[in-house]
Amino acid sequence: MLKAVALDDEIPALEVIEAFASRIPELDLKAAFSKTREASQYLAEHPVDLLLLDINMPAISGIDFARSIDQDIIVIFTTSYTEYAIESYELDAVDYLLKPFAFQRFQQAVEKAQTLHAARQLEQNKPLLFRINHGTVKVQPEDIRYIEGLDNYVKIHLTDEKPLVIRMSMKKILAHLPAGRFVQVHRSYIVALQWVEQVKNKTILIEGHEIPLSKTYEADFRHRFRPIR
Repeated sequence: MLKAVALDDEIPALEVIEAFASRIPELDLKAAFSKTREASQYLAEHPVDLLLLDINMPAISGIDFARSIDQDIIVIFTTSYTEYAIESYELDAVDYLLKPFAFQRFQQAVEKAQTLHAARQLEQNKPLLFRINHGTVKVQPEDIRYIEGLDNYVKIHLTDEKPLVIRMSMKKILAHLPAGRFVQVHRSYIVALQWVEQVKNKTILIEGHEIPLSKTYEADFRHRFRPIR
């Protein structure tokens, strides 16, 4: 199931997308917006898999809007103008729908998004392999609570298991972690967002462990760890 939102300043265009989306059981269109501000606010507070985005918007172009999104969202651009095609694909859009588009063409674009989403899910859930003492240890990403940097080593704190100490830099291990699920909060700490229980001033709590939140990484962390209002 793909969770999606649509953004288009033309109400009839949104009505077409809503009608087409209702015919695809695997597509869950959560909301449709005609204003970028409302769409931006929604995306800041709700995780979404797919964005159906018009390019020719009055306040900000769809291209610039896509660049401003912090979530790793799959984008399908919709537009009446062919000249934006190259630029849209440079942003790794999964497809480009030229208005007016038929249901079959819309469905084809959604199927591309579903294929990409499934591939990303497999990648997110793929176990991490680490070399330790001339052997290999397999670690599931969801079992990692936080990672502590120790000079040229990292200490991986796990659920219900002893920590693993591996010769690796913080930068290297962060590059191998699933995107969107882990965030660096200090030069010596990376946390799994799903395990964060509480944030008190400059301290992050994970199962009773206090982890410092430094000024360098605070803005990024607080943007990604937002309370539900």
